[in-house]
Amino acid sequence: MTEKNGCKPNQPASAEVSPRATRRTFTREYKLRIVREAAEAAKVGGVGALLRREGLYSSSLVQWRREFPLDGEVSLEPRKRGPKPRQTAEQKAMAKLQRDNERLQKKLDLAEALLDLQKKARAIWGWDPDESKGRKP
Repeated sequence: MTEKNGCKPNQPASAEVSPRATRRTFTREYKLRIVREAAEAAKVGGVGALLRREGLYSSSLVQWRREFPLDGEVSLEPRKRGPKPRQTAEQKAMAKLQRDNERLQKKLDLAEALLDLQKKARAIWGWDPDESKGRKP
């Protein structure tokens, strides 16, 4: 059951003031309807009147407008809030291995860059490490 503005009520309506504010969640259809109505509001102040009528903030409309062109109607789906589910041991191990792989790849890239630099320096200065130690090839 939804109210007139497409909001899912969290608690039954009562005459008492609720002790704690509850977050409103809007359905995909409601968000889509508001975005389309705002696009069609041609006269000056039409969008403001729409927002007042629906009891919305302009920031909500701006966010919905940004999300809609990116993924279409799917982007307007309500998102699950709260902490992400805990990772399994396998997922943790995989993440650790990926971090280690990235770290080792950076070290390898640095070592290769240093070797290239040494080769270029030897070529520029004509320095041969065997000659400096008194060795003969």
